[in-house]
Amino acid sequence: MLDEHDVGYGLIGGVALAAHGIARATLDTDVMVVDMHVLDPGMWRDSPSDAALDIRRGDGDDPLAGLIRITRGAEIVDLVVGRGGWQERILTRVTPILLADGRFAVVDAADLVLLKLYAGGPQDLLDIDLVLSNDGAIRARVEARIIDAPQSVRERWRAQMKVGS
Repeated sequence: MLDEHDVGYGLIGGVALAAHGIARATLDTDVMVVDMHVLDPGMWRDSPSDAALDIRRGDGDDPLAGLIRITRGAEIVDLVVGRGGWQERILTRVTPILLADGRFAVVDAADLVLLKLYAGGPQDLLDIDLVLSNDGAIRARVEARIIDAPQSVRERWRAQMKVGS
C-alpha cells in the first residue's frame, strides 16, 4: 500500500538487522516513513478486510509523529512515522532487497545505527554493538551522518563509543 500511495519507506528493526547479516528474533516488522498522510484513516480504506489497524498520532512532545500497528493474523507490522529532515534523508539512502514476498527497501546500516541511537532503549544499544562488530566501516559512515541527527543522538553516540572502546 505504501508503494501504491507513493510513500517512501525503509525497513528498520530486526528485519533490517537481518538484511545486514545480524540475526535477532523479532515478533514484528518495523517500517519507517515520514509522510504524515499515512496517519489519515482514509489512506487505509482499501487495506485487506482481515487487517486490524491501530492509528496513533504523537503529540508535540513525542519523538514520533505517530505509529500505525497493522495486525493480520499472527503478522504484526509497526509503521513508525518519523519527524524531521534527518529522517527524510535516511529514506533517500534505502537499499532495495528481495524477499519471498517481494522487493522492499531497507535502511542503510549506518542509518540503522542512527535510528537505534534515537530510540535509545537497552536492546537498541545492544543492536548497535552488533552492527558495528559486523562491519567496522560503518562507524565512519555514522560519524559522517551524525551531524544531521538530533543532539540526543550525538550524545548517545559519544557515550556508546566510550563504552565500546
